[in-house]
Amino acid sequence: MAFQAGGQRPAPRPVPASPDAQAYLQDYTALLEAVAFPSLVVDHRWDVVLTNGAFRTLFRGAGPHPTAMPGDNFLRFVLFHPDASDVLGEHESSWCLPMLAHFAATLERYGHDHGLQAVRREIAQDPIMEAAYRQGLPHWMRAVGAEAVEHDGAVRPLHHPDPRWGATECRVVVETPRALEELGYSRLTLVLREPRRTPPRPPRPRRGAARLRVVPASE
Repeated sequence: MAFQAGGQRPAPRPVPASPDAQAYLQDYTALLEAVAFPSLVVDHRWDVVLTNGAFRTLFRGAGPHPTAMPGDNFLRFVLFHPDASDVLGEHESSWCLPMLAHFAATLERYGHDHGLQAVRREIAQDPIMEAAYRQGLPHWMRAVGAEAVEHDGAVRPLHHPDPRWGATECRVVVETPRALEELGYSRLTLVLREPRRTPPRPPRPRRGAARLRVVPASE
């Protein structure tokens, strides 16, 4: 469902003004690097504040993109990067729709946020993604229920570039200590699970953009 967005590059993230906050983030970076599973810290726009080596390894195959690199903004990566489905298994149903649901809830809370408004405009520029947002998403949220906007505990498929993992699953674990929460940040870790024993996927040709294949008809 990715769309080759032509939006502006996200603005540089502000550095916390407090020396104590800066020191905390430096130490938290060391903690994050010690975690064996892919982990990232984001703000409410999904601008990425910190990642660890396991996260960078997982997404190392993502090609260049002006606005949707996984280490810059994870929401934009999931929605707009043409390589997202190479890593994020069942990309549309397991990743795009939950991220759109969370985005819709966040936009309702932070309606005047310029970064979120920019994402909304880019969704609207693509007729298929706009139909997914206006028609497919409400249909899916009614079917899934309130948990649609919750990431913590969700089990989602992945295609890990390391053949020791390959086609596997991860459980999304959201852990946000108080100090991070006070800075407006959240931490997500993708806890890798035992690989699924499935035949390897044949390589697919690169494309300019992936598209949502099925959008439920409006009711």
